[in-house]
Amino acid sequence: MTEEIQKTFDELQLGNTILYPTDTVWGLGCDATNSEAVAKIYQLKNREESKALICLVSDIRMLERYVENIPDVTYDLLEAANRPTTIIYDNPVGIAKNLVAADNTLAIRIPDDKFCQKLIRKFKRPIVSTSANISGQPTPKSFDEISNEIKTNVDYIVNLKDDKKAVKPSTIIQLRSNGEIKIIRS
Repeated sequence: MTEEIQKTFDELQLGNTILYPTDTVWGLGCDATNSEAVAKIYQLKNREESKALICLVSDIRMLERYVENIPDVTYDLLEAANRPTTIIYDNPVGIAKNLVAADNTLAIRIPDDKFCQKLIRKFKRPIVSTSANISGQPTPKSFDEISNEIKTNVDYIVNLKDDKKAVKPSTIIQLRSNGEIKIIRS
């Protein structure tokens, strides 16, 4: 795994796109602070830039660097979560502008996955995480279900294919600065 983390880190440093296992499904990713890399993800997925993407951070400390004000309930929600949980926050900072939604929000998850954790800690910046499919197509449940179009057009494929079992996408919750909570996907 150490070798794959280094190779993937090198690709992210170059502004390249990656296909990698996450704590949910196989994802497409890149440096979440690099607008050009984020644009490549939208192009690869054939997705409108008006449809926001998720990014991953390593821990609460990293989350606090990229969100202006984290609602207090966040800590309780994350602690109580029994499956991967993505939270949409108001007023992200230091993130590529084309990753931030039109209403100035950003979906962020702290993954419970050794590879993702080690990679993000080494990279020291958030990484985009969006399902490895063309927009409008079903989310692949395993590496073998990922289309050849994705596999041939991504810059780097992480070589940990046997380590990933099929799982569901994360729960998505929106937390507004005013305290409003909304379940987007359960």
